[in-house]
Amino acid sequence: MTITDRPDHEVRPTQYRRALVAGSVGNFIEWYEFGVYGFLATIIATNFFATAGGSDLEALIKTYASFALAFFFRPVGAALFGRIGDRIGRRPTLVLVLLVMSGATTVIGLLPTYASIGIGAPLLLTLVRVVQGLSAGGEFGGAVSVMTEFAPAGRRGLFGAWQSFTVAAGLLFGAAVSAVLALSLSTAQLTGWGWRLPFLLALPLGLVALWLRLRLEETPSFRRLERSPDRSTGPTAQLAAPLTGSPGAGEVAKAIALGIGRLMGWSAAGYTFLVVIPAYLQTSLNATFLQALTATVLANAGFAATILPAGALSDRLGRRPVMLTGTVLILVLALPLLNVLQDPAADLVLKGAAVLVAGAVVGLIAGPGPAMLSEMFPTTVRYTGLGLAYSLSNAVFSGSAGLIITSLIAATANIDIPAYYVMAVCAVSAVALATLRGRAHERALRD
Repeated sequence: MTITDRPDHEVRPTQYRRALVAGSVGNFIEWYEFGVYGFLATIIATNFFATAGGSDLEALIKTYASFALAFFFRPVGAALFGRIGDRIGRRPTLVLVLLVMSGATTVIGLLPTYASIGIGAPLLLTLVRVVQGLSAGGEFGGAVSVMTEFAPAGRRGLFGAWQSFTVAAGLLFGAAVSAVLALSLSTAQLTGWGWRLPFLLALPLGLVALWLRLRLEETPSFRRLERSPDRSTGPTAQLAAPLTGSPGAGEVAKAIALGIGRLMGWSAAGYTFLVVIPAYLQTSLNATFLQALTATVLANAGFAATILPAGALSDRLGRRPVMLTGTVLILVLALPLLNVLQDPAADLVLKGAAVLVAGAVVGLIAGPGPAMLSEMFPTTVRYTGLGLAYSLSNAVFSGSAGLIITSLIAATANIDIPAYYVMAVCAVSAVALATLRGRAHERALRD
């Protein structure tokens, strides 16, 4: 097998490690916060969306609507920060994204509740979620660009997998913080003020991340682009070209659409199994908060365990077989695994194994996913292109997962809805993944 990735001779080992850490840290904070919001969804619903005469389920649906809205602003952030990152560089853009994201998360911990200011509380929360969505949209494209553009020859899948691994790490850390609060505080304390602490923790985390990103150097791929005598084919020209009929821009738009298709199974299954399940277990299966949180920790542990091996395996076998295997396994296992959770007679060990396996199969898609996306776009539009593909997929199939599942359960009383949702999306995603061809994992990233 011949690998021709050019960054290998340009980058020192210390730069590889620095790129991994600096690229990962912002993503860790982002998913820590999004995880905390999901884990504490029922408490946030009580504080911000519960109205007189309304049910707990109605408040939870409103909470997930706010959750989904933030995701729908991710593509806007991906386009905005992606253009900046493709024009002035990955490093300064990622610093800006981090400042916005950490600041917005901290503000959530300071917001007044519905009991204090009425309708203004959910409006303010939704506004801050919008800002978070914008910054999160700019995070993925930059972080993956940094990791894959710095990656040594033959290890792009493994390096890109660290982005997905920090998703699991952030969610697990969020679950751990939530569990500590649930064990340390009474229900009244947790509902009254304890829920604020995880969001306020974003401030010191953000300061550490800022220090790490300020030490990051610009990527070899972008430096080569800066030295290019002609940058007329840069991101502004390519992304605006659909208006003028440029075939190059058409190829970028097609790659974004195809990227969405290849990622949608990961988006739907990841959020359903890793974030939505806690509220589902509480509202539909009458589990306690700690039981739901324990299930989530196990799912995320399974997810984390397979991500890096899957990324490394895709460097040897290619992205297609590894990602397609994960998607097909989700199709086959989603309903049986959910039925285990629903069975009151099932052993607790068996239920724990079910959520562990659910997370593990998602990791098979998430490991190779970032490198697969990076290989679909040239340097001139990589930040923007892969950021848009990822954020649009997440907006539709992750951000809406809680809203869709909870609303359908309320309308149909069918508690199998989470499995049906994941299976339907993964069936489409499997078709898109089957179109992966060639040996892109062996070739250099396109300039």
